[in-house]
Amino acid sequence: MHTTLTVVLALVSAAAAAADYPAPVEAEAKLANFKFHSGETLPELHLHYRTVGTAKKNAKGEIENAVLILHGTTGTGGQFIRPEFAGELFGAGQPLDAARYFIVLPDSIGHGKSSRPSEGMHAHFPHYGYLDMVEAEHRLTETLGIKHLRLVMGTSMGGMHTWLWGEKYPDQMDALFPLASLPVQIAGRNRVWRRLVIDAIRNDPQWLGGDYQQQPQSLRTAAEMLWLMGSNPQLRQKVAPTRALADSAAEAYAAVYFKSDDANDILYALECSADYDPNPELEKIKAPLVAVNSADDLINPPELGILEREIKRVAHGKAVIIPLSDKTRGHGSHTVAALWKDELVALLQVPK
Repeated sequence: MHTTLTVVLALVSAAAAAADYPAPVEAEAKLANFKFHSGETLPELHLHYRTVGTAKKNAKGEIENAVLILHGTTGTGGQFIRPEFAGELFGAGQPLDAARYFIVLPDSIGHGKSSRPSEGMHAHFPHYGYLDMVEAEHRLTETLGIKHLRLVMGTSMGGMHTWLWGEKYPDQMDALFPLASLPVQIAGRNRVWRRLVIDAIRNDPQWLGGDYQQQPQSLRTAAEMLWLMGSNPQLRQKVAPTRALADSAAEAYAAVYFKSDDANDILYALECSADYDPNPELEKIKAPLVAVNSADDLINPPELGILEREIKRVAHGKAVIIPLSDKTRGHGSHTVAALWKDELVALLQVPK
């Protein structure tokens, strides 16, 4: 889910400079004549991305060390360039050592610096879904000359994309590592909190059909819901143990949104999950897959038993639930690599 992007982006340059891995290189792919599943088209879809490390080619001239990492709803590829993620994974001797791997971090459609509603089309931007986002990610790898991936992994929405990657391109990766996600259609409470934000924006008189000049106040509802769902009750209580502190914390979080986010972008980012349903084709996944969720995730609560039930349909699948502790962060545990990197190491040791 969304992180406090202004804080993250402010730390990116300093963190990369101090870290034991190369600074990210930013670039943009231009995907011509992109047709969405809605039937809409863009003459040119721009997909922004970062890379860390250097591509290495085998005797056939094919890149053999590429890793694709996919971000969550309203996030960007840049959110991974932080001590608790890249600092645990990309350094010398770490699981995704950038001296060994060529790490690709895209901004998915509608996110970050990629093509998105707020660039000018507003609510006339094509209505994209997860299937479109995964197709664009795949076309990006083709643009980079990557035919096979050592690993596909992702957090939250990116975790859901990872399941889809395993089904749609089953022969194009060695391993899959979805975090904070479930391999079923978004339903129940997970759907309803999203619907709450969607309805708040679309029914806001200030939204003006998407052609507002100032951010509508429903952006506050979006921020407060994301603040509520993104962590666990223990951490929220610790941060906001009184009514006044709870109000000020929510207000501060909303203030960040009004400076750095856009209501149309968030509306689209939440609506785009409507076409997600990998469940009917789980048996198509061939690569070893380790799915990691946390016991305190309000968005994917383990008491539903969904992951444990459905993982049995994945030929080489494994489900991991991280127990609640003072180190977990609810849904946000997906970015705290120290909690789950041992599972990633074990997955990468599975013979190709």
